[in-house]
Amino acid sequence: MKAHLLHPTLDLDWEHVQQAAVERTAARTGQRRSRPAGFNPHAGFPWNAEDLERDLALIPLLDAMARGDDWVFEVSRRVLLEAVQGDLDTILYRQCVLADCLRQPAVVRHLYALAVEATEPLRGHYLGVLSRYPDWVLRDSRETMTKLLGPLRKLRDLAEFHARHFGAQAWTTFFAMVQQNLGGDYLTAVERHLHDLTFPHGLLFSAELGPANKGTHYRLHRTSARRRAWIDWWKNLFEEHPATYRFELSPRDEAGVQALAELRNRATASAADALGQAANHVRDFFTMLRAELAFYIGCLNLHESLTRKGYPTSLPLPSPASERRLSFQGLHDVTLALTLDSPVVPNDLYANRKNLLIITGPNSGGKSTFLRTIGTALLMMQAGMIVPVRSFHASLCRGLFTHFKREEDVEMRSGKFDEELRRMSEIIDHVRPDSVILLNESFAATNEREGSEIARQVLRALADLGVRIVFVTHLFDLARSLHRQQLDEALFLRAERLPDGRRTYRILEGEPLATSHGEDVYRRVFGMPPSPVSAASP
Repeated sequence: MKAHLLHPTLDLDWEHVQQAAVERTAARTGQRRSRPAGFNPHAGFPWNAEDLERDLALIPLLDAMARGDDWVFEVSRRVLLEAVQGDLDTILYRQCVLADCLRQPAVVRHLYALAVEATEPLRGHYLGVLSRYPDWVLRDSRETMTKLLGPLRKLRDLAEFHARHFGAQAWTTFFAMVQQNLGGDYLTAVERHLHDLTFPHGLLFSAELGPANKGTHYRLHRTSARRRAWIDWWKNLFEEHPATYRFELSPRDEAGVQALAELRNRATASAADALGQAANHVRDFFTMLRAELAFYIGCLNLHESLTRKGYPTSLPLPSPASERRLSFQGLHDVTLALTLDSPVVPNDLYANRKNLLIITGPNSGGKSTFLRTIGTALLMMQAGMIVPVRSFHASLCRGLFTHFKREEDVEMRSGKFDEELRRMSEIIDHVRPDSVILLNESFAATNEREGSEIARQVLRALADLGVRIVFVTHLFDLARSLHRQQLDEALFLRAERLPDGRRTYRILEGEPLATSHGEDVYRRVFGMPPSPVSAASP
C-alpha cells in the first residue's frame, strides 16, 4: 500500500526525511544520534538551497508550519525547496488534496496522529546481529505486527466513516485502497495467524532427508488444539498408526539444545521471512503516510496562524511558463505576517507578459521585502501551498535563483564585489530558460558607472536566454538607461514615499527618480522638520 498524497505516481524519499527529522530532534533536545554511513542531509535539494533559505527567510515560515514537529519541518522544507522547478500537474494535484484538508482539518489531523501512533513505538528499532536468526526475526516481526493491528483497525474505520467527505482524486484512491486491503475479516484473520505463530501448542514441522542424510525441504505445519470426542479417542486407540519416536534432552545437554534450536530456525525460516517482509511493509506504509501527511499538516498550521491574525489566504492559479504571467492582489509577506504583531502592508501587481521588473525608490521603503515576497509566493505556489493573498496568478518557473547582497567577508579572502561576481557566475552556470532570478542591489559594491555597465550586460544575457528578472537597484544610471529604451517586456516600479518622507511600504508603478532622499535620513537622525520645498519633492 502507498499513500501517494503528494504525487500521483512518485514516492517521497521518506527515509531521508525520517533521518533528517531524527537529527533535527537530537540537535534540538541535545540527544546523541548516530548518522548512517553515506547519509547526506542535502541530498535531493537544489544546489542553491542555502541561499534560498537565507534570502527568502524560509526558516520562520517552516517553523510556523512545523509548530515543533520535526517531521513537519523537514518534509515541508524538502517540498518547498524542491518546488524551485514546478510541475503543473503536481501543483494542481496537491491543491485538490489541500482543498479537502482545509474542509476537513480535524479528520486529516486525526489521520496524521494515527500515523504517528503507529510509527513512534517502532522508532529506532533495530535487530542488528539478531536478524541472522529466524527465530528472533519471527518473534520481532510478530510483536511489530501485533502493535500495528490497532492503528490498522483505526485506519480502516476512519476510511469507512470519512471517505465520502473527500472529493480529491488522491483521497478517493487512498481511502478506496484502505477499504479494499483492510476490509472484511482480513484483520481478524491476521490476528489469528499471529496467534498461531506464537506456537501455543508446540512447533510442528516436517522435513526430508537430502544428501548425506541432511535435512531439506523444511515445512511448518499448523497445530490444532481441538479436543476430540471420547468416541474418536476410543477408536483411535485400536487403530494402527505409523511408528512414532520421541526423545528427551537432559537439562545439561547444551549441544542437544543447540541442535534443536538450529532445527527450529530452519523450520521457521520461511515463516519468519514472510512475516518480516509483511511487518516491514506495514511499518513503511505508516512511515510514508506520516511523511506525506506532514506537508498538509504544515499547510493547515500555516492557514490557522494566518487566519488567526486576520490575513487572507487562497490557492494560487498556476499557468505554464510560456504564458509569462505574474499578477496578484493583496499579497502579504508571509514571514512578516507570521512574526510581526503589527499589520503588514499588502501589495498589488500586474506584470503579465513582462520579463524584467526594475524596482527603485528610497531606502527602507519595502523594496527588498517586496522582492522576497514575490520569491516566497512563487515557491509556495509551486509547492502546492496556500499563499497569504486575495488572488495570485503566476506562470511556473523552471528554476528560482536569488542574488542578494551579503555582508563583508570577515576572513578577507576576497572583496565584496569579487564575491558578488562569483555568486553570479554560479547562477549563470545553473540558470536555464523560463527561470526566475531575483536580484537585490546586485553590483552595488563598486562605483555606479562600472556597476551599471556590468548589470546591463548581465541583464541582456539573461534576457536573451529567456530568464525572467526582478531587480531591486539603487543604480540610477542603469535604471534610467533601461527606462529610456521603453522596452515592452520591462515594468518599472518604485517604493512609495509621501511628501513628508514617510514610507507606505507600497510598491507602485513609476519611473526611476534621481534622488537618494538623504534629507529623510537627516530628519530621522536630528528630528528636523522638512522644508516646504523638499516636502513637496517626489
